[in-house]
Amino acid sequence: MGVALYRKYRSRTLSEVVGQEHVTTLLANAIKSGKVAHAYLFTGPRGVGKTSIARILAHEINELPYSDESIHLDIIEIDAASNNGVEDIRDLRDRVQIAPVSAKKKVYIIDEVHMLSKPAFNALLKTLEEPPEHVVFILATTDIDKVPETIISRTQRHTFRRASQQDIIKNLQRIAKAEGIKTDEAALELIAKHADGSFRDSVSLFDQLTSGAHTSTLSREEAVASLGLISDESIETLMTATMHGDISAIDSTLHNFENAGIPARTIARQLTDYLRAHIADNSHFTVLIDSLLDVSKSQYPELKLLTVLSMFVQPTSQQPASPVPSKAAKRSTATAKTVTKPSVVDPPATEKEQPTRTTTATMSSNVPSAEFDWDALVAHVRTHHVALHSVLSKCEPEVNGTKVILYTKSAFYKKKLDDPKYRSLLGSSLAELGMDVEIETIASQKPLKDSQAAKIAAIMGGGEEVSVEDA
Repeated sequence: MGVALYRKYRSRTLSEVVGQEHVTTLLANAIKSGKVAHAYLFTGPRGVGKTSIARILAHEINELPYSDESIHLDIIEIDAASNNGVEDIRDLRDRVQIAPVSAKKKVYIIDEVHMLSKPAFNALLKTLEEPPEHVVFILATTDIDKVPETIISRTQRHTFRRASQQDIIKNLQRIAKAEGIKTDEAALELIAKHADGSFRDSVSLFDQLTSGAHTSTLSREEAVASLGLISDESIETLMTATMHGDISAIDSTLHNFENAGIPARTIARQLTDYLRAHIADNSHFTVLIDSLLDVSKSQYPELKLLTVLSMFVQPTSQQPASPVPSKAAKRSTATAKTVTKPSVVDPPATEKEQPTRTTTATMSSNVPSAEFDWDALVAHVRTHHVALHSVLSKCEPEVNGTKVILYTKSAFYKKKLDDPKYRSLLGSSLAELGMDVEIETIASQKPLKDSQAAKIAAIMGGGEEVSVEDA
């Protein structure tokens, strides 16, 4: 059985490390000058070389040669994910007092250190505060936010960067040359992009693709198929259907992708990459990119992706992009109009910000008019428009005939509802339900109707001003 490429071509010295020179240069200089710290903290994304550099550093501190098979009694690795209890750290605290067997320093590498329990961190802290002269700690983590500040402050911190695509490509070219593997540069670019800044992942993918290649040269087309991606031509086809508002073609294309086993989240990511590459010439793509980001968060990503693409249409002239109405909304002649009332500036004497109002006139519909039903509207958008539901769920309605006031409680949610995308979704939903109403948004709490309740609220709120409307 052959050795995996990522292990075979793993760096052996600090000088061989690619992409983290801002870290390795400092570490090399510290060793050269004899100013090795008693504790280091390596933080950064997975697969960028934290553990590998920790092992190299441990060996170079002790002037020992390093290879993937290197084992030394004075270099101890601990996986905090499985050794995260206080007893494990107390045992370590006892063992660090023992002098090295043969090396200059006893080095402890604690990987995924953020997985330690709170009592374990407290036990480790005592050792970091007064470490023996013969001990060096190297802590590594992918989640620095979970490491206590007391630990961070007692270490020399080094932040690792995601590898650039160019560095990843150069590294893959070096490996390909050494292994005698012919590659298409476009295939290497695709692997680099798919690796998401991880040298380890990029080499593993390269190993996977080249070991199962059907041709003498690894092509981009073969890489696309092996990685479970969709071709550039398919992306173009899907975008053409999207730009023309051809819902039938969008649905058919996505259905074909689904049958091919390509997840909706993968499609959304590829579409995002495509749009980002063309955003300089099509600034309205930002609207679609923003919506595509919600696909990965959805419980039903396939349906979410279909909805996102179906609701977008290329703007004309200087007008901003507006979503394409749903099929049900197309049966209605309704259009959403926005009329913003002039803002009233209060005298400087008052410090309390007055609630802002935006009136959205919706809907004059051909479908039979139904009474406004808040619960029905919320249930509808929960099924069809997850993002809109997250905003509406924070609002309180006040119905007065054909006029509905939505109290958004904050300017943030008001801004969301006043956004053209959300406004169009709300209008489409009202049309589908046959509700002919005028919507007004106000960035404040819904006023209390009962004067006695208002007095109680004022007391509970510590005497804060309470808005009261007589019933």
